[in-house]
Amino acid sequence: MIIHCQSAAMEKSLLFPLRFLLAMSLAVLCASSAHPAYDGELPAFGIAVSSAGDGDLVAVRREEYDGGRIIDISHYYREDMPAFESAEGIGQFLWLPKSMKNGSLANNSEMKMPAHTGTHVDAPGHVFQHYFEAGFDVDTLDLEVLNGPALLVDIPRDKNITAEVMESLHIPRGVRRVLFRTSNTDRKLMWKKEFDSSYVGFMKDGARWLVDNTDIKLVGVDYLSAAAFDDLIPSHLEFLENREIILVEALKLDDVKAGVYNVHCLPLRLRGAEGSPIRCILIKQ
Repeated sequence: MIIHCQSAAMEKSLLFPLRFLLAMSLAVLCASSAHPAYDGELPAFGIAVSSAGDGDLVAVRREEYDGGRIIDISHYYREDMPAFESAEGIGQFLWLPKSMKNGSLANNSEMKMPAHTGTHVDAPGHVFQHYFEAGFDVDTLDLEVLNGPALLVDIPRDKNITAEVMESLHIPRGVRRVLFRTSNTDRKLMWKKEFDSSYVGFMKDGARWLVDNTDIKLVGVDYLSAAAFDDLIPSHLEFLENREIILVEALKLDDVKAGVYNVHCLPLRLRGAEGSPIRCILIKQ
């Protein structure tokens, strides 16, 4: 059967669901021809497609969508992404055991990496063994906490987040989700392969102050750990002891203005895992 890149006549004779699916398939087939007319967007579908002069398709990757209204604040995974206490980055994390190029019917990748890699979330079982054994994993985290209005704030540069720093931010009661941008972003630490223990994070007293004096339930930070290296476990214990606060770590906050957004973070449903990669976006209000 020969399929042409003209679907109008066919659409008129089909029911809507089949018509829609067929139209989408035809759009992809038409795009694969890399005709110059398909540079930019496919008419009626708004699908971004670009073609190089030699006929090769060029994938379009973006950090913002819908004219800048939607901002992706999660890091893409790469071999030289930093890993905790490693100078070598995460290394190879993706394999292609089945390849169409080598005769397989489809491309099928396999992935292996630590659960606390890149932009990720911590569950209470990360630092409490009794919570781990009781099943408080990433699949038990409250999606209501992970999605909703959020405040992005700038922390005084080159300072860990202490009780004094937290108090100086004057975050009002009622604010439940806060993303803390620090000098980690300015120093582009998440773009460097070697782990840097001088990153900015919460000290124990800063975490305790947040728990006692705010309504914050989602704490977002811009490096691999919410806790400063010198207070690594004590700060985590303060945050996760009551199982109400969710830590989202290694957010990509470059070039995002401080202010109020809607945040949407979705971890994988990894039963038994105390951490998970997470995709986070901001939507301008």
